[in-house]
Amino acid sequence: MRASPALVRQFAPDPEEEQITSEERADPIGDHRHGPVKGIVHRYPDRVLLMPHFACAAYCRFCFRRERVGQPGEGLTPDELENALAYIRARPVLWEVILSGGDPLMLGPERLRHVLTALAAIAHLGVIRLHTRLPVADPQRVSESMVAALDAARDKALYVVLHCNHADELGPETTAVCRAIVRAGVPMLAQTVLLKGVNDTPESLAALFRALVRRRIKPYYLHQGDLARGTAHFRTTLAEGQALMRALRGELSGLCQPTYVLDIPGGHGKVPVGPCYLEGDPAGIVEVEDPQGTRAGVANGAGKTPPPEGGGGALTRRP
Repeated sequence: MRASPALVRQFAPDPEEEQITSEERADPIGDHRHGPVKGIVHRYPDRVLLMPHFACAAYCRFCFRRERVGQPGEGLTPDELENALAYIRARPVLWEVILSGGDPLMLGPERLRHVLTALAAIAHLGVIRLHTRLPVADPQRVSESMVAALDAARDKALYVVLHCNHADELGPETTAVCRAIVRAGVPMLAQTVLLKGVNDTPESLAALFRALVRRRIKPYYLHQGDLARGTAHFRTTLAEGQALMRALRGELSGLCQPTYVLDIPGGHGKVPVGPCYLEGDPAGIVEVEDPQGTRAGVANGAGKTPPPEGGGGALTRRP
């Protein structure tokens, strides 16, 4: 059976990877800058990344950690894992832990259960988020015992976040795995990377987001491509991404709408960069634009009233 072009582009090496632009970086989102101990990235006040290892079932050619994945010495030894867990235990301000890496499901059921049990025992944690590509890259490895291991999170709110970039990735085996996770009582979200030549059309994104929601997976983030070295051929411009989100806003259910985000280079964190629908005086009357480009004056709650319809604030069409 012929492989989907959208899948081939994500995983097949490309000579364009040898072209490195001046703005690209080995550590585009600043993991090292915010790494107080090995295996921990502490970028936001109330949450940390815990990265037990850097193994994945497949090598995404656009990965922002592409220079670390699969490299020897990146994964945590038992002592290093305990040191990372001690960092989390010692900081009551932490409310959420995101398991990432590398793919945390590559740990296997027993090691995953060990990590989740240790996190579940930390009283000040409320949420554990597990980011994975495995149900897409190698769904057969997500066994019944692995799904059962998720129960080790106990009374914490556990979320599984699937990395999925195209509807062609949601075949029968992947669908069955996601159904098993949801049936086990674990909510699923999805994050998607905006990729030129893979999903950079309204049609492909709409098909993906609807396919996810049909499988009870909420689209969560649409990521602008990071400045990883050798990935310029995958990146759209921010203006192109905003135009895509604008096109989807009027067509898709709110359930199908992710937040379009940019991870600010250098480790400054994620910010939403979707199109803005408000213009005008922030202290008074503002213009709001609907998904079809029609604008009208509205009061922003500061006590002023908008012009009457048909008057100075008549609906106007976006040029």
